[in-house]
Amino acid sequence: MTNKRAVTFIFITLLIDTIGFGLIMPVLPALIMQLTGEPLDAAARYGGWLGFVFAAVQFFCAPLLGNLSDRYGRRPVLLFSLLALGLDYIVMGLAPRIEWLFLGRFISGVAGASFGPAYAYLADISPPDRRAQNFGIAGAAFGVGFIAGPAIGGLLGSFGPRVPFFVAATFSLLNVTFGAFALPESLPPESRRPFDWSRAHPMGTLRQMRKYPAVITIATAAFLWQVGHQVLPSVWAFYTMEKFQWTTTAVGASLAAAGIVMAISQGFLTRALIPKLGGERRSALAGLLAGACVYAWYAFAPVGWMIYFGIAGWAFAGLAWPSLNAMMSQRIPPSAQGELQGGLASVSSLASIIGPPVLTQLFAHFASPAAAPRFPGAPFLASAALAVTSAIVLARGTAAAETSAQPKSAE
Repeated sequence: MTNKRAVTFIFITLLIDTIGFGLIMPVLPALIMQLTGEPLDAAARYGGWLGFVFAAVQFFCAPLLGNLSDRYGRRPVLLFSLLALGLDYIVMGLAPRIEWLFLGRFISGVAGASFGPAYAYLADISPPDRRAQNFGIAGAAFGVGFIAGPAIGGLLGSFGPRVPFFVAATFSLLNVTFGAFALPESLPPESRRPFDWSRAHPMGTLRQMRKYPAVITIATAAFLWQVGHQVLPSVWAFYTMEKFQWTTTAVGASLAAAGIVMAISQGFLTRALIPKLGGERRSALAGLLAGACVYAWYAFAPVGWMIYFGIAGWAFAGLAWPSLNAMMSQRIPPSAQGELQGGLASVSSLASIIGPPVLTQLFAHFASPAAAPRFPGAPFLASAALAVTSAIVLARGTAAAETSAQPKSAE
């Protein structure tokens, strides 16, 4: 396989992984209700714990798979992940009981941790002058997947909540079959290292963040923002179906629209708006406050079509994460940039573990017919409060240090 074909294979692999994440979002409420016999508000509780299982397993398995790929090579780890993902979709599509969905989310958490080995494969096969370009292709796979996944899931869901899973399984298994015959190993035996359990867990990565006190405050603000952001993958489908009686197609279309706005914001608008707003700090604060307004708009929107005004607001709310990331990267030396990104990945994973069960519990409580007051938008209001808190933490923690913070040498 030429390098070009190998890059194409990795692109497809990441695309299938990302599509699979978004594909189940529109149909998950209907499938949970079908398996449990519970109404929509109660089904949201199961949805939150399913998200928790997925994120927790991925949190612990990402460094494990990365280290296994350093020991045994990228090819077997990637093929294992694709095979596991295909089997996961079959398990979830055939699920006769809710416990099968939890088993499926466990398997998908393991399989979805293949992003690290996939990036390592690209690094192995890319000459230095093409590495950034190939990483950009991988980033494009994420963007396309987060747009296409919900749209495909919503359309296929009109034929039944199980159909999207079997379609996704077919693509995954076809890709692993192709890779088994055509994908070469990228890591030669002489470049491999022994497997070390002490390096194959995520807590070591988080501990490294303490070496850079200048970024702790910003990382705290980023964590609060990410916890609130979990309301979109975990609550959105339940909320719009409950309040506006949206179909799976309508849910998928709205999520795809949100993905398009986010892609435009982070791919184009950030370059133009950050300089005009006066730098990363002001842009981050503007993005956080814009996000708070968007979440509040979602919470109180009286009719479904008004949701799209909030989606348009992500053109500005999308400034938050890249600006926060840039602020942290400016406060550490070049030799520690990789360590920072690993730490941020762990922070995001922790937010993905905490956010879904908490926010879906809020929805289940306030969307219940017995709730007083009954307010299905409660989790979005909570996310708005988290965004405001994040802005306060950032503003207070960086005001004095804004002009004095300088990168230190790595220890």
